Amino acid sequence: MQQQIQISPETVPFYQPVGNECDIFETAYRQCLPLLIKGPTGCGKTRFLAHMAARLGRELQTVSCHDDLTAADLTGRYLLKGGETVWMDGPLTRAVRGGSICYLDEVVEARKDVTVVLHPLTDDRRTLPLERTGETLNAPDEFMLVVSYNPGYQNILKSLKPSTRQRFISLSFDFPPPEIETDVIARESGLQKDQCITLVNLAQRLRELKDMDLEEVASTRLLVYCAVLMNSGLNPYQAAETALVEPLCDDHDVKEGLLELIRATYG
Repeated sequence: MQQQIQISPETVPFYQPVGNECDIFETAYRQCLPLLIKGPTGCGKTRFLAHMAARLGRELQTVSCHDDLTAADLTGRYLLKGGETVWMDGPLTRAVRGGSICYLDEVVEARKDVTVVLHPLTDDRRTLPLERTGETLNAPDEFMLVVSYNPGYQNILKSLKPSTRQRFISLSFDFPPPEIETDVIARESGLQKDQCITLVNLAQRLRELKDMDLEEVASTRLLVYCAVLMNSGLNPYQAAETALVEPLCDDHDVKEGLLELIRATYG
């Protein structure tokens, strides 16, 4: 039985819905379904998770996955403490025990043994076997597993197996429509709305560049950073160079192409 927790709106991190993603997430949570979120870097996936966890009154355990992340990093391990060997739960185990939401960000970056650990939690068993302690934890209804990845980085070496993907329902995220992105940037940075509109229009043009050798495009997160710099008194050209060009590339010619567009926008 899931507990109903009263949450003050002031404690919920700001998130501006684009569609019905909040309703889908809440339904998945109520039905104990695992969720996969796909979307580019900086489009709001992590903020969305923080918003929904607070909205549902659940603690959020966030793990940023990387090449060296192992199953033991998630489940736990024995450590020496005060001259004794004691078991220390990892974030996934803490989430299962405590009925939290566990969010594995960029799950494809983790080692392959991580997905094996997730399998029993993503079917009707909803269990977490801990081989080292001999326990098998049954996930309470309040527990939810959410994973995310950026399809732009997906390749043959780093992808989720179809057998793993089919264990999750899925949501696709992208950068918000211009009017919503403008509102988000204005709220997060305090920059005047007309300046945010100009910034979003610049981002749209930067994102449409097809001939630039860029692995990523200007994200909503970077636009917020740029707006914060502008609102703090930095001139728009310097703010855009610092927040929208330098983080995206190192190639001199590519940077010059991006800067030319910024110069055309801000003069």
